[in-house]
Amino acid sequence: MKTMILAAGRGERMRPLTDACPKPLLPVAGKPLIAWHLERLAAAGLRDIVINHAHLGHMIEEALGDGAQYGVRIAYSDEGTALETAGGIANALPLLGDEPFLVVNGDIFCDFDFTQMPRIAEHLRAQNALAWLLLIPNPPHHPDGDFYLQHHAVTPDAGERLTFSGIGLYQPELFAEIPRGQRAKLAPLLHDAIAAERVLGQRHDGLWVDVGTPERLTELEHTIRTGK
Repeated sequence: MKTMILAAGRGERMRPLTDACPKPLLPVAGKPLIAWHLERLAAAGLRDIVINHAHLGHMIEEALGDGAQYGVRIAYSDEGTALETAGGIANALPLLGDEPFLVVNGDIFCDFDFTQMPRIAEHLRAQNALAWLLLIPNPPHHPDGDFYLQHHAVTPDAGERLTFSGIGLYQPELFAEIPRGQRAKLAPLLHDAIAAERVLGQRHDGLWVDVGTPERLTELEHTIRTGK
């Protein structure tokens, strides 16, 4: 299974830290934020990685190289100008292949067990679903959530209202109609697939941080170093 790490965002809320450093390379407890993903993916046996980039993307390639230092194999999708989430994924489809693939936001920290992904991919195929979303309890900065979860199905209006973690498994078919190089958001595609009853989900109650502000970056640093 291939994994795409989304790393093309400008990181406006993290400025001035991101003026000279792409957000995925910001240090957390002695290593770049994106390195935590790479190490967890490698430990789970998910070693074929695609990383998209735009803002200061050359720095990401210089820092990570071919991924060998993390036990993975990295291919890069250079967008030049960020294409939004769905546009970035669609642009990278030739690198991702024809099977379901995992996508992880580069600006989160999460302790989800990625060894579950092959089993989840089989379930996705068996249910003829287009997507599987990892959902988390609504954090203070996003109290209204994003999607409803009911019995492992993401629904338009029934069940528990939760927040999308930025970790999802997708069928390439979901992005097939987006031309390469075109900007496109993910949410409209997901809402259409949810309406068609083709999106699965799972709740995660472990550690999850949206590293979207300098304050949350500092809090994550403290959490990792102290274990609290």
